[in-house]
Amino acid sequence: MSTTTSHTPESEGPARPARLIQNEATTEIPVHLLFRDDPDPVSVPLRPAVVARRQGTGEQPRLRRTGQVTPRPAPDVDPELAERPARVLPGSAGVLAGACGLAGCAVTSWWAGVLPPLALKALRVPEFAGAGLGPAQWAAYAGAGALGLFGFGGLARGRTGRAWVLGLFGRYRGTVRRTGLMWVNPLLLRRRVDVRLRHWRGEPMPAADASGVALRVVVLVVWRVRDTARATLGVDDHETFLRECVEAALARVPVEAPGSGRGSVDAAGEALTRLVAAETVPVGVEVFSVQPLRVEYAPEVAAAMHRRRIAALDAQHRATMLTSVVDSVEDTVTRLTMRGLVELDDYERKALVKDLTVAFCAGRAEQGG
Repeated sequence: MSTTTSHTPESEGPARPARLIQNEATTEIPVHLLFRDDPDPVSVPLRPAVVARRQGTGEQPRLRRTGQVTPRPAPDVDPELAERPARVLPGSAGVLAGACGLAGCAVTSWWAGVLPPLALKALRVPEFAGAGLGPAQWAAYAGAGALGLFGFGGLARGRTGRAWVLGLFGRYRGTVRRTGLMWVNPLLLRRRVDVRLRHWRGEPMPAADASGVALRVVVLVVWRVRDTARATLGVDDHETFLRECVEAALARVPVEAPGSGRGSVDAAGEALTRLVAAETVPVGVEVFSVQPLRVEYAPEVAAAMHRRRIAALDAQHRATMLTSVVDSVEDTVTRLTMRGLVELDDYERKALVKDLTVAFCAGRAEQGG
């Protein structure tokens, strides 16, 4: 009689721990690791992961729009091109120089003997038989006339909120912010700049919301010229430059669609203000606020978005009305049952709920109409 040897698990060696999940793509997970007791959880630092495209599904990775728009690097500015005060004289100096020039012309005419008799009587000077207009007289005329023209020609009036940018042969010579009568070198080229606090309301500009829907936005910009030298000489036209910066900022900052909350409009205004202010610093323009005044859909999508808006409002109204009707029906049935006014089985309860729902819905529709 042959004996058979039974093979037990102990004879084959130590038993392997059972696996909870195992297939061709997973590894073994020991059961004792799932139920171990850790005294304190250990925090593991996680790095931001990038979801790539899934193989074989054609799905593209989702790109999340950044909440803050970082300003671009500002262009380099000539360090020598900065506002500095120009040298001017009081207006009395110019008046005195002009008066001296006129007096010199009168004396030269009396010396040459060409002064009219009426002028002699008015000035109460004796008649003088001059030697005529010779080279010396013409030289005196030229000097006195140049002095008079130089004195009166340099007179200028400074006004509050206005500044003069002076230049000579294409070179910046300073800025005059003084008020009142003053004398400025007449050989210098003057450019008047408005340095008051100004506001500009733009025409509807193209923009887009976070979903890429085309919008038209009217903005109000509050700004002023801070550096007259850079605003006048650093750019061709600082007002046109400001307008183009606002338009470029609207293309980068998403603006919420019409009907959104006030908080979203304020957030868009703050982002626009930071972006435009950073862009206009190199040209000497200080921007205080860029706020959207009116936001509307572009003409090509206005009709479709209006219909979508009406449909969303209608759906919201229907949901609100349905919630109110359900609450009213529930409250009515509960009160009738709890007070013992009626005893209903399941069929009668369903019929009562149906009738009450129809009645409440009809009443709500009549009130809404």
